[in-house]
Amino acid sequence: MPLPTAAKLLAAGFAASGTIHLVKPEVYEPLMPAWVPAHREVILGSGVAEIVIAGMMAAPSTRRAGGWAAVGLLLGVWPGNIKMAQDSLRTRNTRFKAIAWGRVPLQVPMLRIAYRVAREG
Repeated sequence: MPLPTAAKLLAAGFAASGTIHLVKPEVYEPLMPAWVPAHREVILGSGVAEIVIAGMMAAPSTRRAGGWAAVGLLLGVWPGNIKMAQDSLRTRNTRFKAIAWGRVPLQVPMLRIAYRVAREG
């Protein structure tokens, strides 16, 4: 079964984000909550996870597992996105605030797509 367009976009987003995590991890360091240990390692590990998940969703034989992995990853990072949005209120950086708050509701359609991939393959 061909990958639906929305799922292709989600997989591409995971691949792009994962690549940025690996190539420019410093972009994500200011977003890390203080309670998370080993910031650089967590950033690199999550980048690898995103790239693996993108590949799993692209391949028919692992598509459902990739969808479930995407659901798990998205749920796992959502609290961090909420914290980042809350933290953005303490800065004057309007761009950072817009990105931080924009990520929170963006999780909902991404979760729907990942769940659909997980259910339908």
